[in-house]
Amino acid sequence: MSILKDPEKSEIKALFDLYADWAGKSVLEIGSGDGRLTWRYAEKVARVLALEPDEEAHAEALNNRPSEMGHVALTNLGFDEFARGNKEKFDLAILAWSL
Repeated sequence: MSILKDPEKSEIKALFDLYADWAGKSVLEIGSGDGRLTWRYAEKVARVLALEPDEEAHAEALNNRPSEMGHVALTNLGFDEFARGNKEKFDLAILAWSL
């Protein structure tokens, strides 16, 4: 028996209820996993940098990336490692497992 994650799609509704103006935004997603949530909001933003330290989940996200998601950068980094070298600024940050 497989585990169904968010079959009612309440995660994405909660995300859009928290913040309505996604157009043109740059988003940092921390803990993006296999990209399941990423692909659901990414079409609304200008750019996504998705951090995922788990190699297996990162590889799955790369394999599952829709062709129209070229503006989504998937990185195999944890937040600590990313933060040490980052100079970029983002409009929004998503802690994916906090939803």
